[in-house]
Amino acid sequence: MTSTAALYLLQAGGGSAPSPLFQLGIQFALILAIFYFLMIRPQQKQRRQHEESLRNLQKGDDIVTTGGIIGQVIHIRESMKDGAPVKAMDDPVTIKSAESRIIVERGRIAKVTNAKRAEATSTTSSS
Repeated sequence: MTSTAALYLLQAGGGSAPSPLFQLGIQFALILAIFYFLMIRPQQKQRRQHEESLRNLQKGDDIVTTGGIIGQVIHIRESMKDGAPVKAMDDPVTIKSAESRIIVERGRIAKVTNAKRAEATSTTSSS
């Protein structure tokens, strides 16, 4: 036997290559992992932060509704469960926009701007 023939026999019998189906499965798993970490996970984090800001909504906060109405919260009626107030997404929130008072659901608020509170904290920190 020549040395090249022996080398070929050692390479052929030394180990088996993974099947193409296994390689395809690994590629799909990597694509799904990348998709999860780049798209799904950040969206879930953003949704949790938005829900938390809605739960912490207070009288005097400036908000923007999903319909584009800009207003200021003047009253929040929280639902009651077992005698204790519960902050639910369907609680009615009364907002004042210009001369009008509008009642919207807490879950229909797109953004809490809190411009009034941000100005107050920046003036106290600079003095």
